[in-house]
Amino acid sequence: MIALDPVPCPIDTLPSRGQAAAVALIDRAGTLEFAGLERWTGEVAAWLRGQGLPPGARVASWLPKTRLACVLPLAAPRAGLVHVPINPMLKHAQVAHILSDSGAIALLTQSARLASLEPGDVPADCAVFDEGDVHSADALPPSAADPDTLAAILYTSGSTGRPKGVMLSHANLWLGAVSVAQYLKLAPADRVLGVLPLSFDYGQNQLFSTWAAGASYAPLDYLTARDVVKAVERMQPTTLAGVPPLWVQLLESEWPKAATSLLKRLTNSGGTLTAPLVAGLRQRFPQADIYPMYGLTEAFRSTYLPPDLVATHPDSIGRAIPFAEVMVVRPNGAQAAVGEAGELVHAGPLVAHGYWRDPERTAERFRPAPVWAKSGGMAVWSGDTVTVDAAGLLRFVGRDDEMIKSAGNRISPTEIEEAVVAGGETAEAVAFGVPDVRLGQAIVVVARGDGTREADLRARLRRDLPSFQQPSRYEWRAELPRNANGKLDRAALKAEIIA
Repeated sequence: MIALDPVPCPIDTLPSRGQAAAVALIDRAGTLEFAGLERWTGEVAAWLRGQGLPPGARVASWLPKTRLACVLPLAAPRAGLVHVPINPMLKHAQVAHILSDSGAIALLTQSARLASLEPGDVPADCAVFDEGDVHSADALPPSAADPDTLAAILYTSGSTGRPKGVMLSHANLWLGAVSVAQYLKLAPADRVLGVLPLSFDYGQNQLFSTWAAGASYAPLDYLTARDVVKAVERMQPTTLAGVPPLWVQLLESEWPKAATSLLKRLTNSGGTLTAPLVAGLRQRFPQADIYPMYGLTEAFRSTYLPPDLVATHPDSIGRAIPFAEVMVVRPNGAQAAVGEAGELVHAGPLVAHGYWRDPERTAERFRPAPVWAKSGGMAVWSGDTVTVDAAGLLRFVGRDDEMIKSAGNRISPTEIEEAVVAGGETAEAVAFGVPDVRLGQAIVVVARGDGTREADLRARLRRDLPSFQQPSRYEWRAELPRNANGKLDRAALKAEIIA
């Protein structure tokens, strides 16, 4: 287990030379020791520097989990640049938005992906490079960047509008890595199977926390749960992170008995683990510790529940992770009492630097910490309602915004609605989430019309949206209800559908 060092370092700083002989990466190309990872990071950073990109420029990547995709989150900040990873599941319009919004002046991708983009998707001033173009005989040393220097922008959907970029510094990323490695008790002997996207905050943190502990990371792009089972057999990992829908699929899959004993640590994010799901995981993986977690991209991660409390506190999201101060706050700004519902507010050095080029939404979510907080500065006011018990354990009550959480993804209903009406099959639509055993929430769309063009609408959205944003059901109405302000009445529609 690594020592908990509160002094932030540049995120591109790799484990000490004493761990250089340990294996850092296991992929289709073979194994890469930490010494090789350090060299490759320096070479990619030198190549980026050689492209003449100015300090602080945004460099986007749209890649599967190749070796380059794994090293870019370290190499770009080492070169003084800001990395913008794009989820490989996104379609051309969403990629175009992220490239434009971030102001990226370089995109690293693959020729097949580039061919799926349409004219105008890549800004005129954004240079495009194939990952095969990246090579250098030189190598940059670790950076000496100020810990508050911007290192990455991760895009996440907001409650309204298109995805917004969360600005993360070297300190945010480094301290997040150290924190998670500490409470998960990761050690150099561990091997982590990386199934989460590297554009997802916890997927990227898996990479960093694994390497901060001197452990081995094995990236995996998978299509089915069976692919994960086979990878566990083949790679023999000790640690696997997932979201609830994946755990459901893995429990429904057939497992060789020997493979179930390999996993020692299961970590969950992106949704709540239900009691039946926990019971199933315990039965299937009896030797594994289970770590439920709660987090916000705006502060990376807020709480975790220690494995020894999972059975006795199944509805708890746990307590604050190292470096985080998590509070329950009344509407008047005072501290909520034990058992009293209030807003979860996260303060401390894991708090991000706001939303990229969006001061209005930054001001809504990032506000000064309560005067009674131990941590000063800005805090993330989550909009989530929680309670705290006498033991200091938090329980999630509800989400105040209208975000849809499906298959571990936070989905903006506005983005779905804009896509639905874009083709003219309907003029008005409302999207929201309804409870679903497998997905957590399924996307339902209520649209104005008679439904005669539903087949055309479904076919178009299959082309325009990734699989996790596809509506599962459409309800058609001659008219949609409106409230006193003339806006579509979402609450009435949702109550009608769920009733």
